[in-house]
Amino acid sequence: MSPISAGNINKTACAIEVQNLSVGYDSTVLMQDLNFSVNYGEIFVILGGSGCGKSSLLKNLFGLYQPLAGDVLIEGQNITKARGVERQKMMTSFGVMYQQGALFGSMNLLENVILFMQEYTGLTQDQMNLLARCKLDLVGLLPYESYMPSEISGGMQKRAAIARAMALDPKILFLDEPSAGLDPITSADLDSTIMDLSKNLGITFVIVSHELASIYAIADKVIMLDKDTKSIIAEGDPKVLRDTSSDPKVHQFFNRIMSKDAA
Repeated sequence: MSPISAGNINKTACAIEVQNLSVGYDSTVLMQDLNFSVNYGEIFVILGGSGCGKSSLLKNLFGLYQPLAGDVLIEGQNITKARGVERQKMMTSFGVMYQQGALFGSMNLLENVILFMQEYTGLTQDQMNLLARCKLDLVGLLPYESYMPSEISGGMQKRAAIARAMALDPKILFLDEPSAGLDPITSADLDSTIMDLSKNLGITFVIVSHELASIYAIADKVIMLDKDTKSIIAEGDPKVLRDTSSDPKVHQFFNRIMSKDAA
């Protein structure tokens, strides 16, 4: 395991490439024929209205769900077609933080971070302890290494989940609604942590979010999904989209304008 560094990240190179991807389950299609890419070092946000398939798309990107059609290439390798040892190796090249954090309640924070190291590395216990403490320190939780998840706040649980996602020094982190359920101050603190990790370590983030304050604060680029057309209806800098988009749905979303149906 060698720590990643912001100094050797090429932000014009493609970390993730999505080709003609269709997302759904059984006979239900949520999104179809999606094409987009994520560059190394970007904070890339997937957004859209409720029920449009944001989280489902994210789970297709990191291989938890199998797409209905299309391909996802992570660092040039096709995760939708990888099998066996090849797929296992790919799955250790990125980290995932689920919406509720999904920490193991029977383990303290240090043990939660060490878990994947025990599974996928040949490090000694002392080496794992040292690296896990480094990960907790990166998210400001080193003093809480012996705490159980139930003993810390929701925001701290989210940061601990990010530390665990970084256990194997991934270049890419997938985060599902990291700010969900957090108060504005805690959410801003988490945004700051994400930006620090991006700036200092060059980590590429792919994040599902609908929190506009967070999106404006951290996102380099966004895509907006639309459940009516089952497609991407906007892509780019969220502030530019807010100020210049002529698409009524995009303008309404980014400017928090209530729809006529809800009035």
